[in-house]
Amino acid sequence: MSITKQEFARRRKTLMAQMEPNSIAIVPAAKEKNRSRDTDFPFRQDNDFFYLTGFSEPDAVLVLVPEREHGEFVLFCREKDIEKEIWDGYRAGPEGACKDFGADDAFPIDDIDDILPGLIEGRERVYYAMGKDADFDRRVMGWVNQIRAQVRAGAIPPGEFLDLDHHLHDMRLFKSAAELRLMQKAAEISAAAHTKAMKTCAAGRFEYELEAEIKYVCALNGGREQAYNSIVGGGRNACVLHYVENNQKLKSGDLVLIDAGCEYENYASDITRTFPVNGKFSTEQKAIYEVVLAAQLAAIDKVQPGNHWNEPHDASVKAIVEGLLDLGLLKGKLKTNIEKETYKMFYMHRIGHWLGMDVHDVGDYKVGDEWRVLEPGMVMTVEPGIYVPPDNKKIPEKWRGIGVRIEDDVAVTKDGNKILTAGVPKTVAEIEKLMRGRKAKAA
Repeated sequence: MSITKQEFARRRKTLMAQMEPNSIAIVPAAKEKNRSRDTDFPFRQDNDFFYLTGFSEPDAVLVLVPEREHGEFVLFCREKDIEKEIWDGYRAGPEGACKDFGADDAFPIDDIDDILPGLIEGRERVYYAMGKDADFDRRVMGWVNQIRAQVRAGAIPPGEFLDLDHHLHDMRLFKSAAELRLMQKAAEISAAAHTKAMKTCAAGRFEYELEAEIKYVCALNGGREQAYNSIVGGGRNACVLHYVENNQKLKSGDLVLIDAGCEYENYASDITRTFPVNGKFSTEQKAIYEVVLAAQLAAIDKVQPGNHWNEPHDASVKAIVEGLLDLGLLKGKLKTNIEKETYKMFYMHRIGHWLGMDVHDVGDYKVGDEWRVLEPGMVMTVEPGIYVPPDNKKIPEKWRGIGVRIEDDVAVTKDGNKILTAGVPKTVAEIEKLMRGRKAKAA
């Protein structure tokens, strides 16, 4: 199911075809990050670097040199070192970079200061994402200045820096069939995890226990890493959009909102479900939930090729305002409430975001001043929500502190869309049926 060497090679060819003549592209790998004192966080490769190489080691630099006589794909990486491999694990080394990852040339990373200026020299333009890593920015400028210092000896420094992200991130926005298969797998794993959380939820458990259920099921099925910090918010905590403490005890009569998704082979999933701790929605909880679900279905219906990015959001706003008016949480006319954005007291975020290797994936939402048109291969989340302020005395008490969000991952297809995360119960009837009969835990 993994991305093949051939697909990585096609990506590099596609990127180089978009580069200006006589140019060079430089992409550094991610760095290892310290967690505390002498321990590091698990290493996670930079997505742009991985997208072009499939290489998952730190201390590496990708260089693309179109029409270079001795090969266009050059990789600098760590040397083989048997002693260090005993302690820290396998290294591909320059030989493995060529054999296993398709590099035309590979050199030890310790030799980059001697070799890379020679590859840059004579090239008119450098494609590089300036501003992401200040230390590496200085190294790049140091190599260019080294060439500039030799101008009197005939050296030709580049005269222009161009942003690599513009081309690379537009490529990443459109998923290949192989990428969509990985994203479908990530979605299926996360869907099973959310289902397990519903089945094991009970009053008296802590939010972090449901988080542990999510992580366990994901890891058991190959999604060892979460794509982002999980949100498990019971009761009023569901009204905190980025709540991550996950340390409160769950109470019967409350809802619990879980926003969590695993990563599978560098591709993210992102699911939110909201359900009653005791397995039964109250009248008010059900009313809010049904409004959010109607808004989500209306938005998903607008995820169609040819529609623009903002159409799903507009559909969700209309459905939510209609619902809030019906419930008496908003007053007045539909059009007036939409124009004055009164709904933002309850629905303050947008409908979703691009999804891919990053959970908030790369890609422009506007082209020029116009919303981007949806095309096959794009994947986005659709996640409307209603969050009734817990402490707003102007709102009837029965509504206060109810927070509901429903989120799915939706791929744009040639004929419409495909919900990748359809495996999680979503209607009130489905959720209550799933939770019925589970073993209750005493509060």
